Amino acid sequence: MDIKIFQKTQRELAATINIVIDTYWEDRLSENEMIEMIQKLYRNNGSKFLKDDQFTTVLRQQCGKRRLEVVSKVLNITGQHS
Repeated sequence: MDIKIFQKTQRELAATINIVIDTYWEDRLSENEMIEMIQKLYRNNGSKFLKDDQFTTVLRQQCGKRRLEVVSKVLNITGQHS
């Protein structure tokens, strides 16, 4: 699965997160591949993920609670999806 590691906007980042997690949920991506992709996205787009120690508003609106719960667990972040 080819995804851009460096995202231009928060909306593009949210769309990519959705694709990665949905593909994993559809069993078309292994758990290790999904974890690796989420970690790479976070490493290279950290400022687009979090603001004031919470997921950005755009990510919360575009990704939804269930996907952000997965992201929180992958990144070992607690209380970020509220």
